[in-house]
Amino acid sequence: MVSLDRFDTFKAVVEAGSLTAAADLLGQTRAVVSFNLKRLEAELGVTLLTRNTRQLALTDAGERFYLRCTRVLEEAQLAVEEARSEHAQLKGTLRITTTVEYALAVVAPAVEAFRSQHPDLNIHLSTSSTHADLISERFDVAIRLGRLLDSNHRAVQLSTFEVFAVAAPALAGAQTLDELEHMPKLGHGRLTELSVTDPSGGEHQFRTGPAALVADSAAVLQAFAVRGHGVAVLPQWLVQDDLEAGRLIRLLADHRFAPQGVYGVYPDTRHLPLKVRAFIDFMKG
Repeated sequence: MVSLDRFDTFKAVVEAGSLTAAADLLGQTRAVVSFNLKRLEAELGVTLLTRNTRQLALTDAGERFYLRCTRVLEEAQLAVEEARSEHAQLKGTLRITTTVEYALAVVAPAVEAFRSQHPDLNIHLSTSSTHADLISERFDVAIRLGRLLDSNHRAVQLSTFEVFAVAAPALAGAQTLDELEHMPKLGHGRLTELSVTDPSGGEHQFRTGPAALVADSAAVLQAFAVRGHGVAVLPQWLVQDDLEAGRLIRLLADHRFAPQGVYGVYPDTRHLPLKVRAFIDFMKG
């Protein structure tokens, strides 16, 4: 009988795109991955992948087998998790990705509390200012903020948060949205325009560009703002300490920027793994 471990090796190679990348994901050597792949092909009696010095490509048989292999692994994982669900504790490894700032402020404390309830569950928390590829990098769930881009993944809204226009005290003075528009701006690569409601209930659009300084990290924009380089639109949970300490001030406090969403994003599989469902429910709670 073909080992399910070899199924997992084959799946990892296909999704990672190379033997070396698959070995890194699996925590194995390249030689072990190559051996298991060759054994799988020998046991099946077909060539699953064509190889050259630069790339791997699925054969027709390999493409069909990959689809079935993925379903088999999902079913096997579900069977294991259903058996384990009879007990209170989750097991295995939960791989999470989010931004550095949100990890420090929210996700890391939540992970600590979640793992205290499930001490047999290992958690790998990865942080990045860019959106990780859940499939190729084998993440179970991503915690993403702001506007959710269209994708082939599923998503659950976990919460919302407020964003404020903030600047160093030396830049205070904007009394209207138009005046705010003409102040020096600090831009975020993924946040170019926001809806704003004025005190009378009127809707407007605030553009975060053009900006002399643009960064893909909210923490970097926060640092630039504190140093007086311009206006930044940042999450309340990130700048609240700066506001209370007087390092930043909130501009147009009588206006309200559209609240931003926090989403749990996970691969679109037939069965949501128990560990992912439990973590998402915990974050929503």
